[in-house]
Amino acid sequence: MDTRFVLRLVLLGVVVFLAVAAWRTFPGLEGRLGLDGRETTPRAVLARGDLAGDEQATIELFERSRASVVFISTREQVRDIWTRDVFSVQRGTGSGFIWDAAGHVITNFHVIEGASGATVRLADGRDYQASLVGASPAHDIAVLRIGVGLSERPPPVPVGTSADLQVGQKVFAIGNPFGLDWTLTTGIVSALDRSLENDTGSTIEHLIQTDAAINPGNSGGPLLDSAGRLVGITTAIFSPSGASAGIGFAVPVDTVNRVVPQLIRDGRYIRPALGIVIDERINRRLVAMTRTSGVFVLQVAPDSSAERAGLQAARIGSQGEFVAGDVITGVDGRPISSVAELLGRLDDHAVGDTVQLQVLRDSRTNEIPVTLQPGA
Repeated sequence: MDTRFVLRLVLLGVVVFLAVAAWRTFPGLEGRLGLDGRETTPRAVLARGDLAGDEQATIELFERSRASVVFISTREQVRDIWTRDVFSVQRGTGSGFIWDAAGHVITNFHVIEGASGATVRLADGRDYQASLVGASPAHDIAVLRIGVGLSERPPPVPVGTSADLQVGQKVFAIGNPFGLDWTLTTGIVSALDRSLENDTGSTIEHLIQTDAAINPGNSGGPLLDSAGRLVGITTAIFSPSGASAGIGFAVPVDTVNRVVPQLIRDGRYIRPALGIVIDERINRRLVAMTRTSGVFVLQVAPDSSAERAGLQAARIGSQGEFVAGDVITGVDGRPISSVAELLGRLDDHAVGDTVQLQVLRDSRTNEIPVTLQPGA
């Protein structure tokens, strides 16, 4: 046998022997060196350094605003069908925020709708029974009041404006999603001037759309800008699953700031009106039939602002044909195409204001000034 071949075999055997010996002894060596995963002392903590500027700003915003946000739980009276006894059961939860130093709390109307009572929990854990001051279902806004002492009242949320909001602007929502209290979510303004039909069939106009996560329980909480100012009330989500899908809506603060003082003063909101009868379903049919975009005036109320301005209603002709009267196509130069849009444009004003209507009559557009009157 070749001597060199034999040497190679011997050398290979030595290498294999050493490898097996090392494999058997390595765990012990690894343990002595602390490399076997059984280290029992904590690892050294790396210094993080300063928080990023936007992180610090977000933390400060939450800490500054948290005390002004409340948790709302509602109850309703039910009757036992067998004993006929009436008792109170929990109905739902939502969010809200402190509006002023008088203890008024703002939330969504749908949070307290149908409830027989509501409890407001402050950020420090105190609970108060709330009374209903007023509500506007058309805006999904309700005002509650709690009897907290003057020296113990949380600070009101600073009020901003929604008129100068821009798509892409950062916004922050604080609320109680799924009962998880005082939760902060962030996002941007995704769109402006959205319309959304609510459960009652009416349409809420001028909504802010945001991708900040909004879930059941967030309703009624504040939507804040990066300065911590109120820019809206989170009111609804668009989601097939019922959870956040990145499309949430908020009632703009300019609407809130116009509606809430009237609710506090009168207990209800009186919408500015023209003194005409209009109907969304009939209007859609007339638009399709005549191929005319706008809002058809169906009736003009006697001694109304519309009658004094000379608006003309639709009528049935002598041959039984439909005769279109005035069709409102715009308000103050802004076009409208539906009853909801018209109501939204009028709602930007107050009773006593004069608006310029663009009215289509006999194929000609006319400018007609109308002074707004109290609605029904």
